[in-house]
Amino acid sequence: VFAQGMLGMAWLGRVITGWAPQSQLRRFDARFQGITHLGNAMRCSGRVLEKLAQGGERCVRIELQSANQFGQTKIVGEALVALP
Repeated sequence: VFAQGMLGMAWLGRVITGWAPQSQLRRFDARFQGITHLGNAMRCSGRVLEKLAQGGERCVRIELQSANQFGQTKIVGEALVALP
């Protein structure tokens, strides 16, 4: 039994929207790296990779990751967020 990948992607989305309003999200991509089994304790994290200007907005490019309690990466992603 395993958890659907879209659930893990939703958790990564919450990392972003916990930091910036959803209206500031310009792009959100994810790639599934492995199966998340039920009972895994997942840790989602993100870090700013780059500050840039795009479409007349100041933005940050964020690297996202979801890993289980054993340190196995299950989802990696990237987001582009406009700054206020």
